[in-house]
Amino acid sequence: MNLSESFLTALDALLANKLRAVLTMLGVIIGVAAVIALVSIGNGLDAFITGEIQSIGSNLLFVTTDSENSGGYPALSLDDVEALSDPFNAPALAAVSAEIGGQQEVIAYGINERTAVNGVTYNYFDVNNYVVELGNGFLQSDLDTRARVAVIGPEIAETLFGDTFPIGESVKIGGVSYEVIGVTEAKGESVGSNPDTTIFVPLSTAQSRLYPRRTRTGERAINLITAQAVSENQTDAAIEQITETLRDQHGIIYASDDDFTIISQTALLESFSAITATLTLFLGAVAGISLVVGGIGIMNIMLVSVTERTREIGIRKAIGALRRDILLQFLIESVLLSLIGGIIGIVLGASAAFALSNFLGELVPTVDLGTIVMATSFATAVGVIFGLYPAWRASNLRPIEALRYE
Repeated sequence: MNLSESFLTALDALLANKLRAVLTMLGVIIGVAAVIALVSIGNGLDAFITGEIQSIGSNLLFVTTDSENSGGYPALSLDDVEALSDPFNAPALAAVSAEIGGQQEVIAYGINERTAVNGVTYNYFDVNNYVVELGNGFLQSDLDTRARVAVIGPEIAETLFGDTFPIGESVKIGGVSYEVIGVTEAKGESVGSNPDTTIFVPLSTAQSRLYPRRTRTGERAINLITAQAVSENQTDAAIEQITETLRDQHGIIYASDDDFTIISQTALLESFSAITATLTLFLGAVAGISLVVGGIGIMNIMLVSVTERTREIGIRKAIGALRRDILLQFLIESVLLSLIGGIIGIVLGASAAFALSNFLGELVPTVDLGTIVMATSFATAVGVIFGLYPAWRASNLRPIEALRYE
C-alpha cells in the first residue's frame, strides 16, 4: 500500500466516526488556539513597548542619580548640564536638557486635579521629540526670569479647560497662577509616564517654587538629564564622554563611586525585549500544556480504535498487508486528527487575538508566520508522538488472534 492509499484509508476511517473525531480534536484545537492567541499578544506587547521607546528617539541617553553612592542626596545640577553642553567636554552630544518633577495639585475654573508637574529647560521639547501643537514652548528668557508660564498636555488641558481655548488662560500650581502659553501634541502613555497629562514649567521656576531640593554641595538639584547623541553610532562615545565629564564635575576617581547612572535607549530596548520574550515563552508554554492534554486524548481514542478494528487489521494482514502498512495507516490517522485540529485552532486563535485587540487599546496582537509554523509543527509532532504507540500496537497484532477477536 502506497502513501496516498494509506492517507485515503485513514481519512475514510475518520469520516466514519465524525463526532468522535471532532471531540478528539477539541483538545488540540483549544491548545493551538491558546498558543496562537497568547503568543500573538506577547509579540504585540513587545512591538508596542519597542515602538514607545523608539518614538522618544533612538539616540537618547538618560542620566539619573545613583542614590546608593550619593548618600541619599540628588547628585545632578545645572552645572552638570552646562558642562555636558560644552562641545569641548562632550563633542558626541548634539543637545542636553534637564528636568525636575513631581506630583502637584493644580486648579483651573474650579476644577482641582493632581497631576505631574515638571520643570524643564527651554530645549526639553526638541530633545525629547515633543511637539508644541498650540501656542509656544519656552524661551531661555523664561528660565532667566523664572517666569510663571506653563505648557500643558492635551488631556490635562481638556480636563481643566474643557472646550475653552487654553492659551492665555491661568492655572494655579501650588497656589500660584501660571499663564498657559502652549499645549503639546498628543503622544499617548509612554513607559512609566504620560506626557499628555503632564504640565511643564520653566526649570528655574520649578526649582525656586515647587522643588527646592539641593545637592550635597548646596546646588539646586535636577532629577534627570536627557542627552541627545549626534547619531546612534555615536552613542557609546557619548556615554564615555558623559561619564568622564560627570566624574570630573563631582570629583570622582573610581568607577565604583559614581553617583550617577546612564541609561541608553539600546539598553532599555534590550531589557524590555528580554522581559517580553520571557513572558511570551511562558504564555506559550502554559498554552502548550493543553496541547499535551489533547495529545493524550488522541492516544486514548486511537487505542480504542485499534481495539474496535482488530478484526479489520487481522483481515488486512491475512490478505497480505505488511506491518508498515498498518503502522502507517494508524499513524496517518493520528497526525490527521492533530493537524486538522491545529489548522482550526490557528484560525480560532488568530480570530481571538484580533478580537481582543478591541479591548487592549494601542496594543495590537501580532500573528506572525513563525508563530503559525511553530503551532502547526507542534500539533503535528503531538499527532506523531501520541499516535506512535497505538499504531505500533496495531501493526504488531497477529493475524490469527486478530481474526478470532470478537
